[in-house]
Amino acid sequence: MTISLKTFNAKENGSRMYQLISQLYPICRSITGDGVRKTLHILQEHIPLEIFEVPTGTQVFDWTIPQEWNVRDAYVKNSQGKKVIDFQHHSLHLLNYSIPIQQKMSLAKLKEHLFSIPDRPEWIPYRTSYYSDNWGFCLTHKQLEALEEDEYEVYIDTSLEPGHLTYGEYYLSGASEEEVLLTCHICHPSLCNDNLSGISLVTFLAEYLKSLDLRYSYRFLFIPGTIGSIAWLALNEARTAKIKHGLVVAGVGDTGKFNYKKSRRGDAQIDKTVIHVLQNSVKQYQINDFSPYGYDERQFCSPGFNLPVGSLTRTPFGQYPQYHTSADNLDFVKPDKLGESLAIYLEIIDILENNYTYISTNPQCEPQLGKRGLYGTFGGTQDKKTKELATLWVLNLADGKHSLLDTSDRSGLDFTVIRDAANALVNGNLLKINQ
Repeated sequence: MTISLKTFNAKENGSRMYQLISQLYPICRSITGDGVRKTLHILQEHIPLEIFEVPTGTQVFDWTIPQEWNVRDAYVKNSQGKKVIDFQHHSLHLLNYSIPIQQKMSLAKLKEHLFSIPDRPEWIPYRTSYYSDNWGFCLTHKQLEALEEDEYEVYIDTSLEPGHLTYGEYYLSGASEEEVLLTCHICHPSLCNDNLSGISLVTFLAEYLKSLDLRYSYRFLFIPGTIGSIAWLALNEARTAKIKHGLVVAGVGDTGKFNYKKSRRGDAQIDKTVIHVLQNSVKQYQINDFSPYGYDERQFCSPGFNLPVGSLTRTPFGQYPQYHTSADNLDFVKPDKLGESLAIYLEIIDILENNYTYISTNPQCEPQLGKRGLYGTFGGTQDKKTKELATLWVLNLADGKHSLLDTSDRSGLDFTVIRDAANALVNGNLLKINQ
């Protein structure tokens, strides 16, 4: 399988990804609840996503699936009946997983439950209280400073009751049962880069691949952060041996350079592939060693699994001021960057799909290529020289130990040139795949 990147329209796909982000942006999501379900139902319009429900109380390794949280309304009113904080205005205004409350209180008491960002007075922070009973509101620091001494009515109409943790999964069958895992988190409310950009990329990546003949099988997961990956691993432990490559997708819509966080192994094929693509495709990038702090790669790379799963983002989480604030909005993500990110992921998959290891059928010295008509397939002078060199490199390293990616890295030649040379040699009966 070869992905035709020359015909891939990054601008058009970036615009489509942005449209999906715009559609999902208003929805209030959390680690459980109807917001997640609504999001997954929208994604089903693009890919045949299967939705799974894990009941509250289910033991998943050292964790327990929590009660399901849903919100209908939340606000704070002053004594004149004016809403000074309103969840309906922005989903970040409510502390995620707030318990229900209806009570009148003083400003001093109210402030114990208010969160703002003093050095970003126009932005609303994103805060959660997943595993402890609490309530609160997030607001701009400008709003906070404008609150006057008064009696305030606090109203939070939420439910915390037995229900389910919901996640989406799409399995795309290939020629092999060996899998490539692509996963993103779906638990954040109105945050575009840290959440929705990953969702849109995984969705359109799956949509693109589903029409191709694939070497690997692909598993696309749309899961709540941390508890979602833990639940999936606990319920699918027997399947994990088939995962040969994996990436956690997040933060792919901002204007920053690409950042790749290696798998715990550090030298897995996915690590080598992503590094190769970044070295040959973009001007600015950064490679980071694995750390047990971050997104769900820390669960997939935990010592009991140690799966070959890395994380490819643009600016890493927490390293841009808009992170977990209302400034991570539709103005912050850019359609052209979304399209560029999708193109990079497709390049990575193109290499994974074609990175075979070959054995020469004529290993004693160089075979005579001319009598097999292989030189006749070459183009112009410079093109001919490059392809001849690629052919010689492929033949020389066709010992059953070196993959095409190894050959590309060692020769300094583009992977596509190496791949094309290998295909020509296979057609000429000079190579066979090392099974």
